[in-house]
Amino acid sequence: MKAHTYETQSTITPEKALQYLKEGNQRFVNNLKVNRNLLEQVNDTREGQWPFAVILSCIDSRTSTELIFDQGLGDIFSIRIAGNFVNQDILGSMEFACNIAGSKLIVVMGHTKCGALKGSLDYAKVQKLGMQNLNHLIHQFDGCVEKIINNGEERSSANEDLLERLNICNINRTMEDIRTGSATLRDMELNGKIKIAGANYCVKSGVVTWIND
Repeated sequence: MKAHTYETQSTITPEKALQYLKEGNQRFVNNLKVNRNLLEQVNDTREGQWPFAVILSCIDSRTSTELIFDQGLGDIFSIRIAGNFVNQDILGSMEFACNIAGSKLIVVMGHTKCGALKGSLDYAKVQKLGMQNLNHLIHQFDGCVEKIINNGEERSSANEDLLERLNICNINRTMEDIRTGSATLRDMELNGKIKIAGANYCVKSGVVTWIND
């Protein structure tokens, strides 16, 4: 399969971009990946790149988006940060990807058994480790924890139901943070130029479930 060009990227709609990823995950799950000459794609993209999507995911080693969605070199912009949340720098990267480089889709992909979210639920234990920056990171999810936890419910990563509810809440919150944090991306979505979608990757099965699809 050839790398995308300006011409092929231009013909892709947000809906078609989402379909490409859905089909890619089906191939991944069934171990039927597309035959690609990656060195040829290196050559094809030497003068430029035309990715059709930008995917925000966790740094978890099991969540490589190129593999999960069976994509090649030059197909997607991949942004990774523990807990798949956004800040101003990430929003700027997304604005570049969509408004300058032509991507048609933003995906926020969380995953089951996320270590960053576990750390948020076990914050008292994490804080004892004395790592200032990690402590700052795990508090990114406090708003979701406060929103979803029930009175008297155990706040612990051992509470698997709470952990997965936190995962879904965080995916949805991040999508809203993109819309509220970037007028550029919000307007592009409202005008149908891009789509913002949520996804949840299962580390047990390899299956991606789409949120609010």
